Amino acid sequence: MKKVFLWSIVIALGGFLFGFDTAVISGAERAIQVLWNLNVFEHGLTVSIALIGTVLGALLGGIPSDRLGRRKTLIGVAALYLISSLGAALSPTWIPFLFFRFLGGLGVGASSVTAPLYISEISPAKSRGRMVALFQTNVVFGILIAYLSNYAFEGIGEHAWRWMLGVQAVPSLLFLLLLLGVPESPRWLISKLGKVNEARQILQIINPDGYEQDVQAILIGQAVQEHQSEGLWAKTNRFPVMLALVFAFFNQVSGINAIIYYAPRIFEMAGFEKGSSLLSTTGIGLVNFCFTLLAMNFIDRFGRRTLMLIGSFGVIGTLILVARAFYTQQFDGVPYYLFIYIAFFAFSQGAVIWVFISEIFPNSIRAKGQALGSFTHWFMAALIAFTFPYLSEKLGGGHTFSFFAVMMVLQLLFVWRIMPETKGTSLEQMDRTLVIH
Repeated sequence: MKKVFLWSIVIALGGFLFGFDTAVISGAERAIQVLWNLNVFEHGLTVSIALIGTVLGALLGGIPSDRLGRRKTLIGVAALYLISSLGAALSPTWIPFLFFRFLGGLGVGASSVTAPLYISEISPAKSRGRMVALFQTNVVFGILIAYLSNYAFEGIGEHAWRWMLGVQAVPSLLFLLLLLGVPESPRWLISKLGKVNEARQILQIINPDGYEQDVQAILIGQAVQEHQSEGLWAKTNRFPVMLALVFAFFNQVSGINAIIYYAPRIFEMAGFEKGSSLLSTTGIGLVNFCFTLLAMNFIDRFGRRTLMLIGSFGVIGTLILVARAFYTQQFDGVPYYLFIYIAFFAFSQGAVIWVFISEIFPNSIRAKGQALGSFTHWFMAALIAFTFPYLSEKLGGGHTFSFFAVMMVLQLLFVWRIMPETKGTSLEQMDRTLVIH
C-alpha cells in the first residue's frame, strides 16, 4: 500500500503543475496586456489560450493514453510543461507567448484525462476516492503556490511576469524524472495489451491478499466488453456519458475559474488596491487547499454525493451574497464571501469531479469517458475565462454572479435527483451498476 501511495503522489505532481499553470497567469496578465498593448479581445485570448490548448489536450488525451499507455502519456505531459514554462517566460513577442501557453494547455488537458485515470486504476476500492483526490489536492496546492509565487515576484521589476511563468520549469523537470520510477496501469496492460502476468505482478503490490480475484474480475469485465464491442456512445453507456457531461458542465458554470483567473481583478472591481488584491488572491488559494485536504478525509467516509449536496447549498448562498454586494455597491464582505465560496467549492465539486468521472466508465472505454468529461470541463472553462471580462464589463458583477448562482441551483437538483453514489465500489462492480444492459 505504501508503494501505491508513493506512485499516486508522483502522478499527482502532474496535478500540481496543472494548478500552477492554470493560476499563474492571474499575476502576469495585466503586465502582459500593458507590455504588448493588447486590446480587450487580445487580452481575453492571452488569458484563455492555455485553456483552448487544455480543451484540445482533454479531447485528444484519451488517444495516447489508450494507445501508448498511461505512463508514457504522462511523460509526454511533463515534457510539454517544461517546454511551455521556459518558452512563455522567454517569449520576445506576443505570438510566441501564445504558442507556448497553448502547449502548456495541451499538457493540462492531457493530464486531467490521464492522471486521475491512472490513480483510479491502481487504487483499492476502499481508498480510491482519497487516492484520486490527491490529484485535486495537488491541483489546488499548485494554485496556492502560483499565487504565493506571483506575490513574491511582483515587486522585482518589469520582468517579474517572466519569472512568474518560468519558475514552473523546476517542478516540471522533477515530475519528468520521477515518472521513470512508476509502473504502467495493470488494467491498461490487460485490456489493451493482454499482458496478464505483468499486470498480476503490479496488482500483487496493490492488493497482496486479493490480487488474483482482481485479475479475474478485470478479465471477466474485459470479456463482457469485447462481446458487446460497443463504444463510448453506445446505448448501454448513455447513463455514465450523461453523468460525465452534466457534472463537468456544472463544475464550470459555478464560476470557479473566473474567480481563480481574475481574482485580483475582481477584488479591484470591489474597490481594493492592487497589493491587497494579490494578497487576498493568495488567501483564496490557501482556503482552496485547506478545504480540499479536508474533503480528502471525508470523500470515502461520507461519499461523493453527500459532499456535493453540502457544497451546492454553500456555493449558492455565497454567490447570492457576492451578487448582492455588486448590486448594492457595498463591498466590505466580498473577500469573506469569496473565501467561503471557495471553501464550499473545494469541499465538494473541486474534490469530487476527477474522482467521480474516473470511476463511472467501464475499463475498455474509461480513457475515452475521462477524455469526454475533461473536454466538457475545459471547454466550459475556456468559454467562461474568455467571456468573463466582457460580461463583467457589460452586465456588471451583480448579473454575472447571479447567473452562476442560478446554475448552482440547477446543480443541486441534479445531485439530489440523479447523481449516484460510487464510494466503496470496485471499478468492475461499477460497470454492472451504471451501464445499461
